[in-house]
Amino acid sequence: MKLIIAILSNKDVQNVLDALSKNGFSATKVSTNGTFLEGGHSSLFIGVDEAKLDEAFEVIKGAASKRVVRSYGVQSTLTGTLLKQPVDVEEYGGVAFVLDVEDFIKF
Repeated sequence: MKLIIAILSNKDVQNVLDALSKNGFSATKVSTNGTFLEGGHSSLFIGVDEAKLDEAFEVIKGAASKRVVRSYGVQSTLTGTLLKQPVDVEEYGGVAFVLDVEDFIKF
């Protein structure tokens, strides 16, 4: 058995949860803080059989999305620069870690 820890943008987390449930996977959502994704993120804990790991990732990838967001540059004390010009930046929907599960116990 494997444990997927997926850190997802809050913009995608509900779509991912819905898609996982529709495809027979269970997940636990935990609100998390950090600097990984702007606009907030959550972590999902998803227990899967090793044989279904690729299927789970296809579901996650299909429900989470990359997007282009407009960033307005960096703060600067310099005047007359182009530092505050808007720039389009690609934002990923999330990242995931896969861990081996030694025991899985329901109680």
